[in-house]
Amino acid sequence: MKEGTRVLVGLGAGLACGIAIAASHNPHLADVVTIIAPIGVLWINAIRMTVIPLVIALLVTGVASVSDVRTIGRIGRRTLLTFLALLLGVAVVAVPLSALVFSWWPASSGTPLAIPAGAAEAAGQIATSGPPPTFIGWLETLIPVNPIAAAAQGAMLPLIVFTLLLALAIAKLGGDAHRTLLGFFRALSDAMLVMVRWVVALAPIGIFALMLPLAAQGGAGVAGALGFYVVAYSLITVVMILLLYPAVAIAARVSITRFGRAALPAQLIAFSSSSSLASLPALVEGAEGELAIPDRVTGFVLPLAVSIFKIAAPVSWPIGTLFVAHFYGIPLHSRDLVTVGLAGVFLAMAAPGVPRGAFLMLAPLFSAIGLPVAGIGILIAVDAIPDLFATVLNATGDIVATTIVARYEAPPANTPSPVSSQRAPS
Repeated sequence: MKEGTRVLVGLGAGLACGIAIAASHNPHLADVVTIIAPIGVLWINAIRMTVIPLVIALLVTGVASVSDVRTIGRIGRRTLLTFLALLLGVAVVAVPLSALVFSWWPASSGTPLAIPAGAAEAAGQIATSGPPPTFIGWLETLIPVNPIAAAAQGAMLPLIVFTLLLALAIAKLGGDAHRTLLGFFRALSDAMLVMVRWVVALAPIGIFALMLPLAAQGGAGVAGALGFYVVAYSLITVVMILLLYPAVAIAARVSITRFGRAALPAQLIAFSSSSSLASLPALVEGAEGELAIPDRVTGFVLPLAVSIFKIAAPVSWPIGTLFVAHFYGIPLHSRDLVTVGLAGVFLAMAAPGVPRGAFLMLAPLFSAIGLPVAGIGILIAVDAIPDLFATVLNATGDIVATTIVARYEAPPANTPSPVSSQRAPS
């Protein structure tokens, strides 16, 4: 049985068993779920364990192995332009599509609906957490005072800045020092990928253990307005994911079938873990294996993408804004929705890498367009399911961006062009 098939079986079995346990209301079966749940947590921890050293090793080898430092600048420019183009394209489609979907749901009569349990408290935490980071404040955090502390805290963007500077310094060394350091980080990358393969081999068990408690505890408690939000968000996000397939086929000239095979393992891990970072090893495997993208591209683009490229922001922010407006019966003008959509394009990369970081960025936007900040608490209360689809969209966007950058990156002499030169049968 192929790896992707085994993972799908684990996913389906976990969901089916969890739903059956929820329907049985058997306390003994609930105890079994409690015992199995830590297995999923351990599996996710095993993935996360490889992320930081893998990011560092990939970036250093991808940058320091390029003899011409100008090549790094060229890849960097193409990467950022690709990120921006994809974000704008998603926003152009997602904003009107979201407005169309929510037009099918009549607005509230003006009396605020009851906030779900815990949502008011969560909103209060956001409101009292201090002002969101300013652009200048965000810039000041890009250079880490202590790179090791940044790694320990999961501050990916400052860590990437340090790693890029280190890689550039190694690239300029030359001689034995260059070869020794580059060889060390290549060996570290190879060793981490071996560990990744061990962890991925356990994916069916890990995903089963993650899905079982999710399905057993979820039940059918979300109804009415909250249910509409979850369904609308999920469907719109799935539409955006599907639109990325023909987009990469046109922009990168790679078949949809081949791209789908490369992206599927990372998508499944993203869905089961709600973590783009956790999907990084599978993204590297799919890009370098199925799509034959050179490591100098994957080593630069993918770590940067999983850290700052949030293609789901132009989707999730307008949908959340529309939902809160309908929830409270507050009319929302087109310019307000466009403002939120553009914010999702240009501010998503500045969202702090902490739990509810994206909600911190939404708080001032809500105040600016006249929506109650307490509405953010409602989004938090029902974020579990939407976040699964948003993470899949982010992971898909990461490999789409990498494939497009690779398509226009000139290969070394006597090397066939990546992506388009090797076409798997569809």
